[in-house]
Amino acid sequence: MTELQTESDLMSMTQQVVGDHLGSVERVFAAELESENPFIKDIYQHTSRFRGKRLRPILCLLTAEATGGIHQNHHILAAAIEMIHTATLLHDDVLDNADIRRHVATVNVRWNNETSVMYGDFLFTHAFHLTSQTGSAEACRIIGEATNKVCEGELTQIRNRGNLSLTEEEYLAIINGKTAELCAVATRLGAKFAGASQPVIDALELYGRKLGQAFQVADDVLDLVGLEQSVGKTLGTDLDQLKLTLPIIRFLNNLNETERLRVTGLLEAGTSEARLEISRLLGAGGFIEEALSFAKELAEEACAQLSGLPPSRAKSVLEQMPLLAVDRRC
Repeated sequence: MTELQTESDLMSMTQQVVGDHLGSVERVFAAELESENPFIKDIYQHTSRFRGKRLRPILCLLTAEATGGIHQNHHILAAAIEMIHTATLLHDDVLDNADIRRHVATVNVRWNNETSVMYGDFLFTHAFHLTSQTGSAEACRIIGEATNKVCEGELTQIRNRGNLSLTEEEYLAIINGKTAELCAVATRLGAKFAGASQPVIDALELYGRKLGQAFQVADDVLDLVGLEQSVGKTLGTDLDQLKLTLPIIRFLNNLNETERLRVTGLLEAGTSEARLEISRLLGAGGFIEEALSFAKELAEEACAQLSGLPPSRAKSVLEQMPLLAVDRRC
């Protein structure tokens, strides 16, 4: 396995392996959303700054390259998956009352909630329209099912706001839908449309799922202890909305009744002082490090799914991505 010590090393090698194809994905994305409406153009230009490292399109392209080669349909599918992901970001910002996304104002702050919701819907519909251009009913079905699971995950999380008895199993089911599903569908479609065998497709789908789970656990830790100016988005929304994440679930499970009453009181208080105290207690108890260790275990499980692939530059990048998805600051 090629050892890449930093995220910049990884991105540089990714560019070498699939950079030209990623450029094609960007062109497909832009062409599908092109509009003569000046308001739509304005929103498009603004939200283009929300899209960070293009993780999901990159996963689709890398798995294709590692299993048989990248074709035009991969450009279409990668762009459609990125549209769905971007739509979920817009909706999340409304749900979380977030002010910042990638160091710029969210759509709901720059305009209003209605604009954010409707532009998210606009992206969803264009994603399905774009997928139909592959001529594959199965691709449409797979992406449709994945989108359903993403929405189910989000709805389940909304339903469990304020549920201070949320279990670790329930938390993992939520992140499996809201985050891991799109990573899994990206790797599944990448391999499938490259002509990979079903066992390889299944292994790479699991790779994407485990990577997505690891990414979300690490992201939830950042929401608790990250620096907003470094991460580039509004933090603390999980505590503000009483959304329990892995460190807090494990923390609560290790408290006696008296201690639990005190901590639930802090959670329900919702003040900045209460949030700082909870972060301090989580750190002092080792629950932040414990959650990151669990994320690393998920990352290693993801890497194990690549054992059947032949050596290639694409495989080398895929081997590095899960652990670097955990060891990050933004």
